[in-house]
Amino acid sequence: MIIRQASDPGGSEITPRSTYLSRRSLMVGALAMAGLPMTGRGADAALPNVAESGFVVNETRTSLENITHYNNFYEFGMDKDQPAKRAPGRLKPRPWAVKVEGECGKPGTFDVDDFIRQSALEERVYRHRCVEAWSMVIPWVGVPLGPVLQRFEPNSRAKFVAFQTLFDPEQMPEESSRLIYPWPYTEGLRIDEAMNPLAFLAVGLYGDVLPPQNGAPIRLVVPWKYGFKSIKSIVAIRFVEQQPPTLWNSLAPGEYGFYSNVNPTVDHPRWSQAKERRIGEFLRRPTLMFNGYGEQVAGLYAGMDLKKNF
Repeated sequence: MIIRQASDPGGSEITPRSTYLSRRSLMVGALAMAGLPMTGRGADAALPNVAESGFVVNETRTSLENITHYNNFYEFGMDKDQPAKRAPGRLKPRPWAVKVEGECGKPGTFDVDDFIRQSALEERVYRHRCVEAWSMVIPWVGVPLGPVLQRFEPNSRAKFVAFQTLFDPEQMPEESSRLIYPWPYTEGLRIDEAMNPLAFLAVGLYGDVLPPQNGAPIRLVVPWKYGFKSIKSIVAIRFVEQQPPTLWNSLAPGEYGFYSNVNPTVDHPRWSQAKERRIGEFLRRPTLMFNGYGEQVAGLYAGMDLKKNF
């Protein structure tokens, strides 16, 4: 993780930002002239007033084409190209509300468009490491998770945070069968993980709103963990006292641990995690402990056996 200084090369000097910045400016201007909301309904709507942040990895960003056409979103199919083919025509990301409840003083519901308008959006360029041993570098747009959760005043019994994806087989066709997967998709974090400054709620990428295949309209991004922890299309957040069940951990606890921190020394039972394939590159590269974010998160796991608590 690089906390960028003014003299450091920006991500735009590695992969030009001019294309998507000019496109975003034109779209924002056109929407404003038309008197339309800037967040729009489509997957190609610009987000206004996105600030750069210090959370940037100075590595070549994965192309928008690859980010949006190489996806795991099993609610729309198991092949990598199926979400891009099926999600845009089915998923309806507006209107969208997220319910927050459980062990907190101020449970409630927030509308995603209101949330976007009222938030100080920032761009964070994070590494993304899949448990399948491939990776990307993605410029997400959103807000830190911790301050959002604090608004609901979690109490002393809130030891974990549980997340749930939309369950609607009409929009997500693979949810019509529960023979393999116990839909809806669920995930969870320990409360201190959720409050870590790196944990992020993304509402966009490359300056525009999230495409449906990438988890529109709001998703979690936890860059030091394998990608399946970063749950998509969130409709519910719940503060709980006990470790919540999560989809992949429930299906195969010996393969997908609750924590699922990126760890090159703990192999998946069916493949090595020592190296990864960066999408868009030919050669494999060494996997970094905690996906390169150890300085920020290693303290969360002090004293834990990371091979048992994988």
